[in-house]
Amino acid sequence: MVANGVLDLGIDVDVWPWVWLVLAVLFALVELTFLGGTFVLLPFAISAFVASLLAFYGVAVEAQWAVFVLGGGLLFYVMYRWARDFLQHHDLPSGAGADRLVGEVGVVTVGIEPQDTDRRGRVAIGAEVWGALSKDGASLPAGTRVRVASVIGTRVLVEPIGDAAAETEINREDAT
Repeated sequence: MVANGVLDLGIDVDVWPWVWLVLAVLFALVELTFLGGTFVLLPFAISAFVASLLAFYGVAVEAQWAVFVLGGGLLFYVMYRWARDFLQHHDLPSGAGADRLVGEVGVVTVGIEPQDTDRRGRVAIGAEVWGALSKDGASLPAGTRVRVASVIGTRVLVEPIGDAAAETEINREDAT
């Protein structure tokens, strides 16, 4: 293992750059495919890449290992601290999946009719367009500002906000 003060792992010095490069690519692929971007192996992928660059320039194997182990550990610590501080100072959106839409404000793009059996009503919420139903069964014309009350399957249940809510109430009273 250590002979004459030199680390000897039985690998030729000319092979180390490729070992580090393969290791860097392997760690990056595992990070992206299996770990889903959790940044657990990314610091070590980066340090392995830097170690491969050092190996291509003929730096001692011991220094390459030091860069890989210490550099990867340091990068991991820095990323961990950054992520922890970020999460402490930034609120994550509540809800998961479509439930994140509850309480959001949108605009009716295709009028919502209670008698519409084809369910053609649509609401634009941010950059997304969702199928929509009226919470109270009232007609909501295109252009009406609405708030998402809940999500039912692939549709949002909306209620008008502001002046549109008062106008909808008046229209409903006129119809009865």
